[in-house]
Amino acid sequence: MNTDEELESQIGQWRGYVERRRAISAADTDEMEDHLRGQISDLSAAGLRTDEAFLVAVKRMGNVDDISREFAREHSDRLWKQLVLMPAEPDDGRTRPTRELFVVLALAVGGAVAFKAGLAALGEQVFARNVSLFVLPFLAGYFAWKRQVTPHVAAALLVPFALAAVLLNVFPFASNGSTEVIAAIHAPIALWFAVGFAYVGGQWRSDRRRMDFIRFTGEWVVYLTLLALGGGVLIGLTVGAFNALDMDVEWFIEDWVLPFGAAGAVIVAAWLVEAKQNVVENIAPVLTRVFTPLTTLMLLVLLVAFATTGSIVDVDRDLLILMDLILVVVLGLLLYAISARDPYLAPDLFDRLQLVLVVSALAVDLLMLFAMLTRIAEFGFTPNKVAALGMNLVLLVNLTWSAHLILGFLRGRRGFSSTERWQTRYLPVFGVWAVLMIGVLPPIFGFV
Repeated sequence: MNTDEELESQIGQWRGYVERRRAISAADTDEMEDHLRGQISDLSAAGLRTDEAFLVAVKRMGNVDDISREFAREHSDRLWKQLVLMPAEPDDGRTRPTRELFVVLALAVGGAVAFKAGLAALGEQVFARNVSLFVLPFLAGYFAWKRQVTPHVAAALLVPFALAAVLLNVFPFASNGSTEVIAAIHAPIALWFAVGFAYVGGQWRSDRRRMDFIRFTGEWVVYLTLLALGGGVLIGLTVGAFNALDMDVEWFIEDWVLPFGAAGAVIVAAWLVEAKQNVVENIAPVLTRVFTPLTTLMLLVLLVAFATTGSIVDVDRDLLILMDLILVVVLGLLLYAISARDPYLAPDLFDRLQLVLVVSALAVDLLMLFAMLTRIAEFGFTPNKVAALGMNLVLLVNLTWSAHLILGFLRGRRGFSSTERWQTRYLPVFGVWAVLMIGVLPPIFGFV
């Protein structure tokens, strides 16, 4: 896309957003666009690049600045965020960033201390079941502080953590039983939605804010992974240096550095994502573009492998679990690709590749469902089979309708916004499923 086409696309996005404001007539919109174009021409003549001129012109629009600011928030465009969404500077330009850094460090240390104390007090097995309760409340607290939530929203945030604490510790789980493992796996998923409630400042009904949380989750995973890799390299070098001096520090690493680092990284990664929102480029969209074709190729190869092996009835249980994890990764790629896409652009090659990815995942999902139903018919229901079957059904519904919407978009029958709305409105289904796995499945199977 050349410079003129890019400018027209940006003006078109801005105009489309303004036109959706009921209080602004078409004539007013035309006048505003003329004024915007005039500003862009003047700024370009003064030496600014076209994209810079567009952003500065919107910033100078006076009475429509609030509209422009809201438009930037809704679309989360990185250039918009850089120049339009910047918060007003405080009296002392260093006060707020410094204060936030202190808050982040305090919460990171608090989470690390809670993590270490919980591990020491509960023992590894019980602590593994409750691990999310020792870290995620601090992350939710960070967003509650940053979003300056109201008291009733803050009180609502306490409910899911308190309920999870009760269910995870009152239920008489059998030691190392299936339902205990299932509850431990799904507790962080359910509580992540509580973190999301804090992230959006209680505005959970807003599709835009839900999509913002999806973007945050993708970036947070990337930053947490980078912190873990960097920390692992640093620890390895440190241990090697001390070993060369005939000094044993592995006990200190295992007992203190790893627990504190793991818990603290959860908070620090979130802060890094928040701090980087005003930077032009983000990491997760780039990785999505890289791994989407690779994942699609992997799924197609797996489908060919299944077709050549004959019956899938005898598929190993570990393979079924692995395939479910792959499907979750596919969903993550799909969600983040949708959240990072400009909904006003025409369909391109990557959109077609997304459709191939979704259809391939659907085929794999159907094969896994058939294999699971066959196993259930032969051996009966177990907690693990019910959890896996339910997750596959939840994914099946999501992927099926996603494929339908993407196909409609590629054919020009619907806008891309319908795909966005579907994903944001379906998102709570995953949270509800996680809650059922914690509070309903264990009693049904007698906590075995």
